[in-house]
Amino acid sequence: MVDSAKDTLNSEQLPAYENLLELEDLRVHFHTQDGVVKAVDGVSFSLNAGETLGVVGESGSGKSVTALSILGLVPMPPGQIAGGDIRFKGQSLIGMKDKDLRQIRGNHIAMIFQDPLSALNPVYKVGKQVAEGLRIHRGYNKQQANARAIELLDMVGIPNPEQRVREYPHQFSGGMRQRAMIAMALACEPEILIADEPTTALDVTIQAQIIELMQRMQHDLGTAIIMITHDLGVVADVADRILVMYAGKPVEYGTADQIFYEPLHPYTWGLMRSIPKRTIDDDKPLTPIKGNPPSLINLPPGCAFSERCPYATDRCREQEPSIKLISDEHFSACFYSDDEEFILNSPIYDDAEELKAQAAAGMLYTGIERDAEDAEDAGGAAQPAGERDNTASTQAGESNG
Repeated sequence: MVDSAKDTLNSEQLPAYENLLELEDLRVHFHTQDGVVKAVDGVSFSLNAGETLGVVGESGSGKSVTALSILGLVPMPPGQIAGGDIRFKGQSLIGMKDKDLRQIRGNHIAMIFQDPLSALNPVYKVGKQVAEGLRIHRGYNKQQANARAIELLDMVGIPNPEQRVREYPHQFSGGMRQRAMIAMALACEPEILIADEPTTALDVTIQAQIIELMQRMQHDLGTAIIMITHDLGVVADVADRILVMYAGKPVEYGTADQIFYEPLHPYTWGLMRSIPKRTIDDDKPLTPIKGNPPSLINLPPGCAFSERCPYATDRCREQEPSIKLISDEHFSACFYSDDEEFILNSPIYDDAEELKAQAAAGMLYTGIERDAEDAEDAGGAAQPAGERDNTASTQAGESNG
């Protein structure tokens, strides 16, 4: 543990990776008639080649705006980069000319959007949309781009790609549209893939297949991935490190094992206690986080989580904590994260030994695996996601946040 006055999170104190992408104290505000919405307020992280960063939090926590900011897709106005920096291979993307940014967008950094039906253009055939990036960034002619689009659709598991390449988005199922979005994102073999809730609204068998596909693409191409989700089960399956966000701010940042087995922030505890687990006591209730996230226009004084935190003190309600280094590569934005007695007496550690024992016995399983098992019980076919070597993959599920 370190002194609470030391080691606030900044770019110099991030783990010593060969950083492909760096965000330093990023702040994104939206100016509205009701006031200034601080959608992203002080986010810092780094991403290494071949690494997966999971970004988790409830809706409205700033996850998607952070991703859109990286690609320069935040509408301005009303949006504004109020501070901080985004660096790709050491080059700042803030203030970059649109012409230069277009050479990076889709070519070096690509994104799978949350809703493929709205992200795909309904008046253009899917094959043309997949091939567009190849023609712009790789100089392919029409025939070459079309042939490569067929290969990509086949690679992501879309049947009859020669026929599907000539069809429109509305002719695809939800899972196929998501696969087409992945094919489009991977067309130019980007160095960074941003996946914004890529399994949202998909049935459980397709969820597992999408996650497995992304893991296979990462293995084959060495792509770095930013996985944005509210599903801790997905994060446990794929992430090397995890950033937990709340009300536009980072509240905890560490390795997957640290976040799942040694969480330090009460908000992370709440997310963890919301995870369904396979236990002997089937009647053991989940413990949801009470209340709702605050308005980003009128945040409460002090810690933004203080109104929902059962451990909040007067200090929490009056002073805003900064995110600080607590232990090796593990950051937290709580005044008491370096108080060992406070941490060890928290409810999240009540079942720590039981969780580890169940993990060793294979009694915990991922949200996707659980849902896939339910689908099989109901007569459906399921294909579970690939397992991570990391032990955190055994303790996963879905947050109800």
